[in-house]
Amino acid sequence: MLKLGFNSAILADFGFEHVVSFAGNHGFSCVEMMCWPSDNADSRRYAGVTHIDVNNLTDKRISEIKFALKEAGVFISALGYYPNPLDPAPGRSDFYLEHIKQVIKGAAKLGIPVVTTFIGRDQTKTIKDNLRIFADVWPAIIKVAEEQNVKVAIENCPMFFTDDEWPGGKNLAISPAVWDRMFEIIPSPIFGLNYDPSHMIWQMMDEIRPIYAYRDRLHHVHLKDAKLYPEKLDRVGIMANPLEYHSPKLPGLGDVNWRGFFGALTDVRYRGPVVIEVEDKAYEASVDDVTSAILTSRNYLRQFLG
Repeated sequence: MLKLGFNSAILADFGFEHVVSFAGNHGFSCVEMMCWPSDNADSRRYAGVTHIDVNNLTDKRISEIKFALKEAGVFISALGYYPNPLDPAPGRSDFYLEHIKQVIKGAAKLGIPVVTTFIGRDQTKTIKDNLRIFADVWPAIIKVAEEQNVKVAIENCPMFFTDDEWPGGKNLAISPAVWDRMFEIIPSPIFGLNYDPSHMIWQMMDEIRPIYAYRDRLHHVHLKDAKLYPEKLDRVGIMANPLEYHSPKLPGLGDVNWRGFFGALTDVRYRGPVVIEVEDKAYEASVDDVTSAILTSRNYLRQFLG
């Protein structure tokens, strides 16, 4: 059935082998491995983590990676890289897009079926204008993915949390209306979603219905919760920065209907990985807190996984 894993970004201070060993020792089936460029300078929270350097995948390193996974009894659910591929700053978009291609090729070398990422967005432009840019830029990425037989799963995170991401956020794939246009422009079945229900909560949207509507596009699933604070929303309104009225939380500590969520996944016969993504600030003070966050999430979610 469903295979439980976690996103490796939360273990940014540890190397690949430690992450794999931790997963195996604590009953996880898989890990979504972060693959930022090893010389990147991205300081965004949870960004810039390199557990697999796809630009240096020698035969020796591939063998080491496969050996570590076999020893731990763990597989890699996806290679992840989450920049803003539609960044309007000169040179940035090209750099991000080229690295996405490298991640796709790295996944193929390692026999990993999925790459997780963002569409990106020029936050100063409308959705319609960004879709035009998407139509120019993204078909070439999906062509590489088709050639390598690797699925591309886009997370539905608006990437609007901080002042520098105002007003539109840095990821276009925010809603079913946008997904429909994305899949009309690029109908390839290899192009799909890394679905995270938490982002629907603070956008005041149904987090269950998309599972049924996009069952054929669910290439990867994130498990993160979000807690909405109605009293704060009443004070600041929906035009405020979203973190002024909600917080990312561990699964079970927010407002996602997890029983309905897993009921829907089983209804549509989803058989892919389900991966915990820890972004709860209440669990960041120490390594012990981080460990507790991962294991607390695991313990809560086990009731739905058998």
